[in-house]
Order: sequence, then C-alpha cells, then structure tokens
Amino acid sequence: MTPLWQLDASALGQAYRAGDTTPFQVVQAHLERLGQVQPALQAMAWVDAEGALQAAAASSARWRDGTPVSALDGVPITVKDNIPVAGMPCRWGSRLFADHVPVQDESPVARLRAGGAVILGKTAVPEFTLQGYTQSPLTGTTRNPWDLALTPGGSSGGAVAALAAGVGALAIGTDGGGSIRRPAGFTGLFGFKPGLGVVPREGGLPEVLPDMEVIGLIARSARDLPLVMTLLAGSPAVDWTTEVATPPALRIAYWPDVAGSPVDPRVSEVCDAAADQWRALGASVAAVDAPMEIQAFNQRAWPVISTTGLAAVLKDCTNLDALTPALADMLCAGRSWRGTDLFEAQARVRALRGALDAVFRDFDLLITPTSAAMPWPATMPCPDTIDGQTVDGRGHAVFTAFANAAGLPAVAVPAGWAAHLPVGLQLVGPRGSDARLLALAALWERSLPARPWPMLAIEPAQLHQRPIECQSP
Repeated sequence: MTPLWQLDASALGQAYRAGDTTPFQVVQAHLERLGQVQPALQAMAWVDAEGALQAAAASSARWRDGTPVSALDGVPITVKDNIPVAGMPCRWGSRLFADHVPVQDESPVARLRAGGAVILGKTAVPEFTLQGYTQSPLTGTTRNPWDLALTPGGSSGGAVAALAAGVGALAIGTDGGGSIRRPAGFTGLFGFKPGLGVVPREGGLPEVLPDMEVIGLIARSARDLPLVMTLLAGSPAVDWTTEVATPPALRIAYWPDVAGSPVDPRVSEVCDAAADQWRALGASVAAVDAPMEIQAFNQRAWPVISTTGLAAVLKDCTNLDALTPALADMLCAGRSWRGTDLFEAQARVRALRGALDAVFRDFDLLITPTSAAMPWPATMPCPDTIDGQTVDGRGHAVFTAFANAAGLPAVAVPAGWAAHLPVGLQLVGPRGSDARLLALAALWERSLPARPWPMLAIEPAQLHQRPIECQSP
C-alpha cells in the first residue's frame, strides 16, 4: 500500500470518504515522517504535534459523522514562517522576531483552518524572506531532499523541502519575487503565485514588497491546487475546478532567456523540450525575446524596491548586530536610496506592466524556466556564475519577479530532469486568468510520467543538526 504520507490532498479526501483511513492516522504518519527527515533537511521552524493531533481527531469525528466542512478537512498542511498562525512563533527567520507569537491567524490561514485543514507547523525561511536560499540564525541551513548538499532555494525553501520529502500534503507560502516558484522548480513540485488581490490578506506581518508579495501554495499534484484556492481565495465568484483541453489555437510565448542573460545549459535543454511538448499538445509556441523592460526592472528597480521595503519595516531598528551581515547590508542599502530613486523604480514597474499587456495581446500564455540556474550548494546565498558567466545575486532569479511587479498569476510545474535533479517550467497568464492557469497546469500534469520520490541519503551525523522545536503542552 502507498504510505499515508505520500498521498496528495485529493487522494486523502477520497480515502476519508471511503473510510479507508482517518485524518488522525494520516497526521500521525506525517509526524513520524517529519521525525525521520527533519534532522537532515532542517525544513521545519516549528512543529505543533499536539495541536495537529487534536485538530485531526476533530476532523476524524466529522468524517465519521458525514459532516466534513470542506474538501481539505483533515488534510495536513505546513505554513511558511512569515505567515501568522495563532499560538505559534512567527519569527521571519530573524533574531529580531525571535519572541514574536501572534494571537490570531492571518486571514488566509483562518480560512484554511475553518475548512478543517490541519496545521502541522511552520516552515523555515531566510531572514525576512529576502534571499534565494534558506538559511537563518534560528533554523540553520535547509537542504534539498533530492541532494542534501544543495539548496532547495528560497525563500519558501523549508516549505518545498518538507513537502517534497513527504511532510504535509500541501504547503502554504508567500511569493514576492519568485519565492514559491523557484523553490518548487528545484524540488519537482507545483507552486502557484496567484494574481495580486486574488487571496485577500488581513492580520499579516508588515509588507516588505508592497503590491508584489502574495500568499500562494505548493502541491505535489496540480489537481490539488484548485481545492486549496477554493478556500484561500475566499470568493465564491470563481470556479476553480474548471478543466480544459489545450485549444488548438493556444498561442504561447517562450522566453528562453532575458536580454541574453545566462541560463544553465541543462535548464535550457529541459525547457526547450518542454516547449516542444506544448507543441505536441496542440499549442503554437514561439520562442521570442523578453521585452527590455523586464531586464530594466530586474537590474534597476528590484534592488531599490526590495531594500527600501526592508528599510521601511525596520525603520526604528538600531540593533544591526541582531541581523546577519547580508541583511544588515540590505538595510543600509535601503536607507541610502533617495526618494527620486524609488520614484524611478515605480516608473519602471509601470513600464513593465505596459510591456506585459502588449505581450498578452499577442499571446495567451507565457512560459519560461523557473530559474536560470540549477540548485547550488546549500550554504551559498546564490550562484556567482551561470554557464561560465559572472552573475549578481539575482542572476538565477531573472524569470520570476516581473510577474509579481505586474500582479500576474504564475505557476511552476515540473519540466523534466537534469541527471537526478528536477527542473521547473513557469506558466504565466494575463491578469484574471488564475483559474485557467491552474487548469492548464493540470493538463500539463497529465502529460508527465509518474512523479518519483527522492531517495534521501540521510546521514544526520554528517550535518549540523538542530532539534525539532515543538509547542509546549
């Protein structure tokens, strides 16, 4: 039989309805799996075993009585550690928030909890979720289950590492510049960044990336994404369960690079093959140049927006020693920009939005790699070269932040493999196409071979370990 921790949310719902298992048994299996993989992965920032088992027992009673409150009732999930969950630490990967324990859920978490989802705990993040790998002074280094020497990416690195290894059937995260999509690509998962405003948020942490960061989700199967969005979005006006076949006239733009920026040849090979697969599915795919506004945003607007956002959040911070050196440097950079610099960055965002509107007048869908790089060593913040060319700290991330700036929906899907490592493909749609984008992700999934599981070569004694932290009874 398939281990309970390997079942996706859809399969769990079927098993609960049939009486083949209970949420309590499933959560027990996930907690046992967590204990097996956490020492090697360091994916979790906090575990609430007691609370999860209590919620699972209540869900088991509802299923027994035939009164589940949603399709996710009894499904175990994890929540990224920059999203408030009542009674659990929300530390944002920083010593400055080490003692922060929210008293209420952020509104999307409240909607999931009302739907019966069982929260296992919080997943690890880099400090203030502003780096492309996952390491913090509170949780150590998070590792990729496909290769423990490598990073799962960031900032949702803990979320994807846990989910890919079988901890939780779903993961809830945030995406302000690719923080869901790039890690999902590095771990063979589906990662959805909804369009701006699709998932309403109240009661969250201060905004570092205003009008860019959204709450989204990560799943092992595309069919689970609409189930979660039905609860997360909180709007009955959208039918998230619509299925589509690829229309013969579907027009797809494929960006193999951004303004000639380097891309790992292994990534290019896999994504070129994925473009051919879309053609085989009946779509028209044209490899075209990305608008120059994308590169201008990446190089001249993102550094201003991201660092001034940090400076705004930490405007009263004087204890720079509590920050890691990298974040202290970002804070100082953010404080050094002039108001005119931010004004010019915002103008570049407006130009980018206009350029993307033009793209979607000619095409129905945009596809790109999720990352220009393959996963790099777990303790390195970013790769310093790609395909033999020197790159800056965002060289690996050129394909993702534009969708945040433009408020567009985007989803990472598995594209294929380079040796033993997954490679991700990004699908981007025009504003308002969120549900259709998920339907296309499900269509794409049907063309993929069965998903393998990482064979974790767990040797905890060889890694720097931290114990799993649990909420006190």
